Amino acid sequence: MNTLNADLHCHSVVSDGTLTPEELAARAKAQGVQLWALTDHDEIGGQARAAAAAAACGLDYLTGVEISVTFLHQTVHIVGLGFDASNLALTQGLQQTRGGRGQRAQEMAADLARIGIKGAFEGALKYAGNPELISRTHFARYLVETGVCKDTYEVFRKYLVEGKPGFVEHRWARLKDAVHWITQAGGMAIIAHPARYKFSANEEFALFTEFKGHGGQGVEVVTGSHSAAEYQSYAATAREFGLAASRGSDFHSPTESRTELGTLPALPDGLTPVWALLAERIQHPTH
Repeated sequence: MNTLNADLHCHSVVSDGTLTPEELAARAKAQGVQLWALTDHDEIGGQARAAAAAAACGLDYLTGVEISVTFLHQTVHIVGLGFDASNLALTQGLQQTRGGRGQRAQEMAADLARIGIKGAFEGALKYAGNPELISRTHFARYLVETGVCKDTYEVFRKYLVEGKPGFVEHRWARLKDAVHWITQAGGMAIIAHPARYKFSANEEFALFTEFKGHGGQGVEVVTGSHSAAEYQSYAATAREFGLAASRGSDFHSPTESRTELGTLPALPDGLTPVWALLAERIQHPTH
């Protein structure tokens, strides 16, 4: 089970990816993925398309989402897998979470205009399509398009991060709410890419303790932004807290993502994969 090529974290045009759910399904299949989930940011509008595309190309599928939460003044991402995408509490909670993005984007654009970068809101919206889903990634693409930066990695060194132009803090959902929306919809809540957060050891312990206390069950151990040493470190954290282990590339785009769909190493030994606990929620192709 640990060697299954599962990719349970990626993004489509429905949030801040550049490929459609159908293109992602085909790409995942071509890359040897055996179990796939689309996990758009705070949005499950692509789930029906993703599931249909997975079935059409012979891929096993789990419903997915990545919810933004605020914890200790930082943004933390909670992935949900295997939930009922029609659950009312989940869909309403996600709608509330998305609601603040448009206002935040206007404030980000105003801050960029202050240093001479004009038209950033309209430029970012061209990539997002929907003001409810506009994000820093869309602003980053505009800054690359207009030549302000050579690539999105440079953008996130110079702009849109704390202490740099264009950064606007946004208060997302509470950790408790995100975990409850997912679990009440029959799914599993998972802490995404934990090595990316700038927590002290004590703060990280608090995150995992509270997460587990609210009913969270998993952590991404092998993910696109983790190093080999971090695979082992978070494998130990999974064992310490009794959490299942997840695996996902966090793929956004063929030209922007460092990790291709389906190319991650297997989970370390001695862990319970999340898909073992979600076996009944996996959607299998009928042909």
